Amino acid sequence: MPLWNEGSGRPDWKRWVSPFVKAVAPQFFLFSAIMISFALLIFFTESEFSLFWYGVQLSSFFFILSLIIQWIQYLNRVREAESVRFGSDARNDNRKLNAIDALYQEKYQELYEEYQSFKQETVEKDRDQMDYFTLWLHQIKTPISAMSLLLQKNPETKDGLRLEQELIRVNDYTHMALNYLKLEDSGKELELEEIAVADVIKVILKKYAVFFIYKDISVEYEPSEQTVLSDKKWLEVLIEQLVSNSLKYTKAGEISIRFEDEQTLIIEDTGSGIRQEDLPKIFEKGYTGLDGRLHSKSTGLGLFLSRKICRRLGHALTIESEPGKGTKAIIDFGEKSWDLFD
Repeated sequence: MPLWNEGSGRPDWKRWVSPFVKAVAPQFFLFSAIMISFALLIFFTESEFSLFWYGVQLSSFFFILSLIIQWIQYLNRVREAESVRFGSDARNDNRKLNAIDALYQEKYQELYEEYQSFKQETVEKDRDQMDYFTLWLHQIKTPISAMSLLLQKNPETKDGLRLEQELIRVNDYTHMALNYLKLEDSGKELELEEIAVADVIKVILKKYAVFFIYKDISVEYEPSEQTVLSDKKWLEVLIEQLVSNSLKYTKAGEISIRFEDEQTLIIEDTGSGIRQEDLPKIFEKGYTGLDGRLHSKSTGLGLFLSRKICRRLGHALTIESEPGKGTKAIIDFGEKSWDLFD
């Protein structure tokens, strides 16, 4: 018969008292026999009743004393049994916890291995994709260069100028695709150095000279000896993208490139401008706005990449614009907050 309640796990005192009563039953019968013997002895010998009462008191004292001693012993046994039971339960609980922990560790290891495998596959796919686009970029440069050489034979014709523009655009789009992939590679190190911004701008203006001539857009630019801490390759991509945007959305007029102070470069045009409701979204990937949708050559990646490049370089890029008046792109080289994992 179990001595603990199954629900609470505590000792069932009724079940403990029962064996105690059985254990002291012989003593109780002995005590009763002694009392009866005293009574018979007093009755037949006609002794004084005080002697009988004295014997009853003495026997009762020893009987009660023995009951107390045995009860204390039983209580000690209950406590010992209780501690043994709870100790056994604790060991069982520990064994259960160890088994659960082992199962958890096993499942964790399986998931970790699956994650590492998936991560490795993803890295390999990204590397393959990068290799493919890099190869594609180098391969497409060959026909672009060949067409450019053919156009140089008739550089003055209007068609020749237009074809040259289209070739530059094709070249820009191929580089845009590659730059996008490179920006996703957060492990790519930057080559930070002091760069003469004027040298970068001269290369860009020379590249896009055919656009300025064909669209009759003037350039307001005063060379500066200002230098900034940046990565030359990515800084060239950034400024080139902003100049390209200005050319794309300026039919005629002027593009101004100037340093407002030692750390702030401004590229401003007199183009169509950007609607106020479009301004908060212009840095989103793929967003073109109304002008972009009307403009067939808009990809929605230019300003997205520009902002991403600025964050990688630790610069700040803001755009101010008013429809019908033009757009101003502001690069702040003074803010150094590199976001290498954007």
